[in-house]
Amino acid sequence: MTRVIESARFDIAAYLGERRRMVDDRLATCLPPESAYPEIIHQAMRYSLFAGGKRIRPILALATAEALDGDLDRVLPLACALELIHTYSLIHDDLPAMDDDDYRRGQPTCHTKFGEGIAILAGNGLLTLAFRLLSEPSEGEGHTDRIRLRVIHHLCRAIGTSEGVIAGQVADLTTQGKTFTAEELRYIHSAKTGALIEASVSCAGILCDADPAELERLGRFGLTVGLAFQIVDDILDETGSPEELGKTLGKDRREGKATYPALYGLEKSRAESVRLIEEAVELLKPFGPPARPLAEVARFISVRRF
Repeated sequence: MTRVIESARFDIAAYLGERRRMVDDRLATCLPPESAYPEIIHQAMRYSLFAGGKRIRPILALATAEALDGDLDRVLPLACALELIHTYSLIHDDLPAMDDDDYRRGQPTCHTKFGEGIAILAGNGLLTLAFRLLSEPSEGEGHTDRIRLRVIHHLCRAIGTSEGVIAGQVADLTTQGKTFTAEELRYIHSAKTGALIEASVSCAGILCDADPAELERLGRFGLTVGLAFQIVDDILDETGSPEELGKTLGKDRREGKATYPALYGLEKSRAESVRLIEEAVELLKPFGPPARPLAEVARFISVRRF
């Protein structure tokens, strides 16, 4: 019988704060210290990683483990790897050859502070470290090599050139300033943002021994939330404030980027993000009360950000 997710009040701020501290504490031990030679690369990596991100992808992974009654310690290395990958993508996305942003999370971007060459290498370093962490036997106790390989394979697809982050970034660049279709827009958002969010959920499911039906449901949840998340980012680029978001706003429209507000307008975009989150939360009902944190995180990162 389907179990209904509880409707009592959930302290999302406290939950996010606790999980973020858990992830940050582990991340601090993963990177070489700033004093390790060559110092500048480690300074740049730490600068970008600890610049104030919300840790949404790691928290989604941990919340998925809770939904499956899994062990958070077994999923924590994955959570850290997800944040390393996400930060790498932000460093490269901010580069002059890409989005050319001077600020990220309210601070100068990595290339603005350290130069383009070091920024590129810092991103590469974070990406490499993510897969070292996932493949490190001491960080994967309790997992078989087969499970680790499944997770690494899934993540590689999620950040790759066919259906992952890189694919989405390429499509984003090549459609800039041009007429785009609804199908192209959905592809860009689903790949550039949705794929890594989907992987955050699905890879945690793999580590927690979810069955095929559960994994399929979690995957659909992750893709749906990821699309809603990017739609809300599109909206906030036009309606938010630099203080709130920590970056230059209005660039998407000025540069003719493919966004939901550009194609559908703000109101229809808001309505679509709300619809997607309702659809995503509905997918979690078979998991019952343990999925409450996962549902609340989905609501927070999308609907509640307006």
